[in-house]
Amino acid sequence: MGIITLLQSKKHQTIAQIATYFGICERTVFRDLRAMEEIGVPVTFEPGKGYSIVHGYFLPPISLTEEEANALTLMEPLVIRFADKSIQQYYGTALAKIKLVLGKTQREKMEQIQAQTAHYVPDMYAHMLPDTYYLTVVQNAIIQKNILRITYKNGKEEESERDVEPIGLTFYSLNWHLIGWCHLRHDYRDFKVSRIQKLSVTMMPFRKTDHIGLNEYLQTLELLINQMAPGK
Repeated sequence: MGIITLLQSKKHQTIAQIATYFGICERTVFRDLRAMEEIGVPVTFEPGKGYSIVHGYFLPPISLTEEEANALTLMEPLVIRFADKSIQQYYGTALAKIKLVLGKTQREKMEQIQAQTAHYVPDMYAHMLPDTYYLTVVQNAIIQKNILRITYKNGKEEESERDVEPIGLTFYSLNWHLIGWCHLRHDYRDFKVSRIQKLSVTMMPFRKTDHIGLNEYLQTLELLINQMAPGK
């Protein structure tokens, strides 16, 4: 059941990736895939990519373990603390839907954990809480490959309008950062989401066709930071 869930959540997975994810040997993965096929799960294989489940296959809702439900509940205060209003809203509705598939006893335990889990933010840090609805919009633009138009205020309080092709979101130094190709600077730029004054989706497709991946950008950033560290 775990392999079915994993394959439904990703386009393709190799035998090695599945084995590593579950901490089992590759022979066990082959055996489980055969067992899935025998009970009618439509598993397919694509050379060079790996295994997947045919699009449209429906896995009925399954009950969460108590530990899984508690893990989701534990994350709720962190979402409230570090995500913006759009993500908070959708996390809340997703959690409500999950509760619907839980049994009465599980639901009551989950609600008990919710009541006994909280986050505390001192007043001096309260201003750092995200106060926008941008993160969901940015996520959709990344998926759809649409150019964003933002009004951005830099560290010198100077505002500029930018057309940005977003390649990813990352969180560090208690801030969400939008990473994207800036048409004004003709280079990749790191924009603090908290400094974005206005944001809209232009519905124009990306003009750059050879974007680097987010991880590649972050590796370059990490290398630069290490080079600037004392003693380097």
